[in-house]
Amino acid sequence: MNYKRKVLKNGLRIITIPMPSFESATVLTMVGAGSRYETRQNNGISHFLEHMAFKGTEKRPAAIDISELIDGIGGEFNAFTSKEITGYYVKAAVTHVELCLDVISDMLLHSKLSQEEINKERGVILEEINLYEDTPARKIGDIYERLLYGDTPMGWDIAGEKEVIKSINRESFVKYMQGLYSADNMTVVVAGGIESEKSEELVEKYFGEMKSFDVLRHIKVVDKQEKPAVMVKQKQTEQVHIAIGFRTSGLDNPDKYPLSVLSAILGGGMSSRLFHEVRERRGLAYYVRTSSDQFTDAGNLVSTAGIDPKRVTEAIEVIVAEYGKFIKGNAKVSEKELVKAKEFLKGHLVLELEDSRSVAGFYAQQELLENTIENPNELLQKIDKISLEDVEKVAKKYFKKESLNLAIIGNFPNGQSFEKLLKL
Repeated sequence: MNYKRKVLKNGLRIITIPMPSFESATVLTMVGAGSRYETRQNNGISHFLEHMAFKGTEKRPAAIDISELIDGIGGEFNAFTSKEITGYYVKAAVTHVELCLDVISDMLLHSKLSQEEINKERGVILEEINLYEDTPARKIGDIYERLLYGDTPMGWDIAGEKEVIKSINRESFVKYMQGLYSADNMTVVVAGGIESEKSEELVEKYFGEMKSFDVLRHIKVVDKQEKPAVMVKQKQTEQVHIAIGFRTSGLDNPDKYPLSVLSAILGGGMSSRLFHEVRERRGLAYYVRTSSDQFTDAGNLVSTAGIDPKRVTEAIEVIVAEYGKFIKGNAKVSEKELVKAKEFLKGHLVLELEDSRSVAGFYAQQELLENTIENPNELLQKIDKISLEDVEKVAKKYFKKESLNLAIIGNFPNGQSFEKLLKL
């Protein structure tokens, strides 16, 4: 799989990925804007704006005008927000690429941001927040990041705080967009059964007049931790949810590759170490998994699990013990286990990239957040090159007692009883 990159005069970056066997195509516009660029006064606005983009433009005044248009070509459209990026996409038959670009550019350049629609969508956002609060398996990630990054934009929930959401108005959105939605802070990606040159011409037609300006900068993460930390969100639940792991490094650090393999060994499938020890052998949890996550200037490796409330202590001890094996040098990872972990990662990447939407996201995120763009085959080769020594090296580098963190959602008054379990 190969791509072509072009930069317009206004700084907008275009990436096209021809996928000849595809009859469909995805048009994705990704912006270097997310919740880490927010303030206390507008926390949640990145995600709120993502919703508002679909609520009408000057050309298509109502949300129904946009949705009927996409439904009328059998397409799908949606958006997503993270700490560092916001994306808007339309996927449809390749014959409708121009219409997709027309709609997305219209949404981003000419959104009405009607106060009436803002007031209505505010209720939707508040209910989405309620949904996350009632879904602890998802919410535990937010609690863990709050523990890691504290009362900073990186530690705040992407969905925002209810009281702040209630105060956001049209002026808030306009000001936010004027700070981040610059042409040179965006990339437009077209992936699927397309021709690169024709797609580039269409992107320039719809985005070429967009303005560029100096954008806001985010506060850098300061990873300083001197002792293990625990955070408990007290909530009456049938199942206790935990997230336990370590601080690691950002996207520009080559350690991200062996860290991914390490996470697969620990909790990357039904034959992984933690799945076997926590669920299969002891029956402590329904789900248990490990992931290695990176931002531009920070990262973490974390294991999450949903546990029987009566056996939380045992589950934490088991996970900590597995971490401890790598610290003490007696993890005894076999060559067979290493190969299985690498094939697990490679296989999941290949399966994911069978969809043009995932391909578009793969390239867009690299364009905005990383120094270089790797084709999938280059990434697969880097995973293949990871050795047992590489995995052991990053484990010893990042698995340290003072950077161990535990977040919990359950009916516990505080985390004091759990602090003593964080011993490596």
